[in-house]
Amino acid sequence: MTAKTRIHLIRHGEVITAGTKCYNGHADVALSERGVAQYHDLKARFEGVNITACYTSDLTRCVTGARILGEHLGVTPFANRNLRELNIGIWEGMTWAEIVERYPEEWQARLADLVHYRVPQGENLQDMHDRVIPVIREIVHRHRGEEVLVVAHGGVNRTILLDAIGAPLSSLFNIDQTYACLNIIDYYEDGKTVVKLLNG
Repeated sequence: MTAKTRIHLIRHGEVITAGTKCYNGHADVALSERGVAQYHDLKARFEGVNITACYTSDLTRCVTGARILGEHLGVTPFANRNLRELNIGIWEGMTWAEIVERYPEEWQARLADLVHYRVPQGENLQDMHDRVIPVIREIVHRHRGEEVLVVAHGGVNRTILLDAIGAPLSSLFNIDQTYACLNIIDYYEDGKTVVKLLNG
């Protein structure tokens, strides 16, 4: 077996808008008390694991957890804005019900083409893929043979996982990512990629 990089990929903890079906996107939404506690609970999952680096989205809901876990693991998190959630443009901060009421045609257009439809002033899934995946590939290249922590978002994580298994972006919502879940992906030097844990 060739050398590998193991990525421990975490979704951020629960946010204060949890329970409301809305798009947070690039908005810097705060964690709930439970969300902060979830990061502390994750510490036990890394017992005996030698994490050598930590990368995180630059939004507070990820940075806070990266700092909590980074301090525990003895690594300093590096924030990268390219690990941010999908920029949902003018829909940011709106509930699904509000969007359906105010933008019914646009809502249906997005449902009809999840990968390519771009909300005004925002991104589509292909845009997000094209900024996130190069970051992951660079991390894998830079940390060959190491174990690395990445703290990101539901949409970002799904994109990384789909890329890892060679599945299309249109399957984004076939993968669940609960708050503070842990995924583990092994990237082998020969190009093979194996998802060892999903939504754990």
